[in-house]
Amino acid sequence: MSEIQQAATTQVLSPKDEAAKTNAIIAYALMVVGIFTGIFWIVGAIWAMVKKGEAQGTLFEDHYANITKTFWWGLGLSIIGFILAFVVVGYFLLLGVWIWSIFRIVKGLANVTSNKPYSV
Repeated sequence: MSEIQQAATTQVLSPKDEAAKTNAIIAYALMVVGIFTGIFWIVGAIWAMVKKGEAQGTLFEDHYANITKTFWWGLGLSIIGFILAFVVVGYFLLLGVWIWSIFRIVKGLANVTSNKPYSV
C-alpha cells in the first residue's frame, strides 16, 4: 500500500466530522430498513433533514443532500408509479425507483464508512 493510500485510510476526523458521519450512517441505516417497511424511509429522511445543519462544512455534508434527494425523488416517482400501476407501467417504474434507491443508499454507505464525500 502506498503512503498516499495509507494516509487516506487513516484520516483523523474532527469531532464535528465524526458527529456528521455518525448521523449520516444512522440516516442511511433507517433508510435501508425503510426500503422494506416504508415508515423508516420517512424517519431516515427526516433525521437527515434535521441533522443537515450540523453537518455544514464537514466532509460528509453532501451525504445529507443525497439522502434528502433520494427521499423526495423516490417519493414523487413512487406516487406516479402507484397511479400508473393501474396500467401496468407503474410496476416497472416502482421497481426502477426501488433499485435506484438501493444503489444510492449503498453508494452512500460505502462512501461514508470510507470517510469520503458522496460525490466521489
